[in-house]
Amino acid sequence: MVDIAARVYNHKWQIDPIVRSLIDTDFYKLLMCQSVFRNRPQTDVVFSLINRSNHIPLAKLIDEGELREQLDHIRSLSLSRGESTWLRGNMFYGKRQMFRSDFMEWFENLRLPPYHLERKGDQYELTFEGKWHEVMLWEIPALAVLMELRSRAVLNDMRRFELQVLYARAMTRVWEKIEQLRDIDGLGIADFGTRRRHSFLWQDWCVQAMIEGLGSAFSGTSNCLIAMRREVEAIGTNAHELPMVYSALADTDAELAQAPYDVLSDWHEEHDGNLRIILPDTYGTQGFLDSAPDWLAGWTGIRVDSGDPATGAETAINWWKSRGEDPREKRVIFSDGLDVDKIRELHGQFAGRTKVSFGWGTLLTNDFRGLVSHDALAPFSLVCKAVSANGRPTVKLSDNPEKAMGPADEIERYKRVFGVGAQKAIEVIV
Repeated sequence: MVDIAARVYNHKWQIDPIVRSLIDTDFYKLLMCQSVFRNRPQTDVVFSLINRSNHIPLAKLIDEGELREQLDHIRSLSLSRGESTWLRGNMFYGKRQMFRSDFMEWFENLRLPPYHLERKGDQYELTFEGKWHEVMLWEIPALAVLMELRSRAVLNDMRRFELQVLYARAMTRVWEKIEQLRDIDGLGIADFGTRRRHSFLWQDWCVQAMIEGLGSAFSGTSNCLIAMRREVEAIGTNAHELPMVYSALADTDAELAQAPYDVLSDWHEEHDGNLRIILPDTYGTQGFLDSAPDWLAGWTGIRVDSGDPATGAETAINWWKSRGEDPREKRVIFSDGLDVDKIRELHGQFAGRTKVSFGWGTLLTNDFRGLVSHDALAPFSLVCKAVSANGRPTVKLSDNPEKAMGPADEIERYKRVFGVGAQKAIEVIV
């Protein structure tokens, strides 16, 4: 096991590129990339960095030259033979050859396209523009680079014993969390922490701790490289990006209202079983479910990713009942801003009423709150989103208006089309 503190102190990270593989990314990103490659290969998309926590002055903390060096390194990466073999031959969700030959041939020859980086005040403007299936693969590594460079900036002036004590405290915190989860009967939990992790080495350590501490209750990790190396399941399905881009391409209000279901229709043709998980909150969960076609009720489950999680789960349970489905045979995956207390609370509230799972993200892989002065390592909310498709702006409403994005006039149009009324704002921590 890597001595992370010693690595930080002795080498100042120079031997550790932040992103060391094209599969140092989330599994859902590759599944979505294959879907886009098949269904929308000519769509041009722009992705942009969005710092929701704009009190964190990234451009003051992170040297532009070092940021460019890390991004340029990512552009030099390609799949290794072992990585390609793993993707082509491994069993994912009980299915072999999850990734089709035409997609794999393209992926094996891929180099990520150029980026645009510019300093704007105390923040960076970082954008990626090109064919959707190419630029979408920048999202996860770009976020990982910025999060880790911020960590490195804070750690840079710390001395040997400070670093040893810092990581000892952080490890103790993770292990204490794991101990609090051990006694939950029927727990199912996965690591979803790649995008906003403290570092690659730290995420890898957290996954190893989960493997040892939780045994079969730990279902796997979203990170493909760690899943391959640690021989655990790669976990993930789809994200808001798909309905956001499909919706931006709609010409009329009627086509806009249909777009989120077109996404899942394409997905339905390609995947089955536990990959058929609905993410309903892009334009409001209640309205999405009220207008959903009957065939969607037969899908395996729903992921709750914004708003009040208990309300989201109750909405899903009531919807299944209204469509003649047994909620006890369905799965609810909670994945928004989770930590131990909320995991325990939600499991206690919904276990037995539905199959409960958790995707534990930033507060697993980047919880250094209170461990350095001025709380300078506290996690913050950084995202990289598709902001336009074929020249049209994208919109996300969410079940939490604090997560909404897009031009104000388009947000109002989407609220009208999708019947979204007043929403309760919830503080976005991560």
